Amino acid sequence: MDYTIREERITADEYIDFLKHTDLGAQYPKERFHERMETLVSRVAISLIARNEEGDIIGACFGITDFAYWLFITDLGVVREHTGKGIGKALVSRLHEVAGGTDNIIMYTCVNENAIPFYEKIGMKKPDDVMMLNKIEWTDFVVE
Repeated sequence: MDYTIREERITADEYIDFLKHTDLGAQYPKERFHERMETLVSRVAISLIARNEEGDIIGACFGITDFAYWLFITDLGVVREHTGKGIGKALVSRLHEVAGGTDNIIMYTCVNENAIPFYEKIGMKKPDDVMMLNKIEWTDFVVE
């Protein structure tokens, strides 16, 4: 299957429609969902979109970075029918490259249990040195 990955901004509605076809949508809280999606897609530091030959979005990867030392993957998703084809790995690799490359940039992410095998397969490890502060009320839901 042929696809292209490029830096591209998409709308909140496009991203929400994409999330409906992935397992990524379950990571977001219900509170102010559309408003937060608008902020996410318009302000994230790096926005990579994978499209098939027909121009459909089949993958997305967002990251925040200082372009000098670190990169945090905020979002990585692939349309369910296209998982297992190397698209996720290609998106992460390209994200790392755009942020500054493996020789300069430490890459982090937060994952749900189902995604751990993928991230371990691409060489990521669980750190012992991450701190977190979370005072946000969070209502789980699935983007449908």
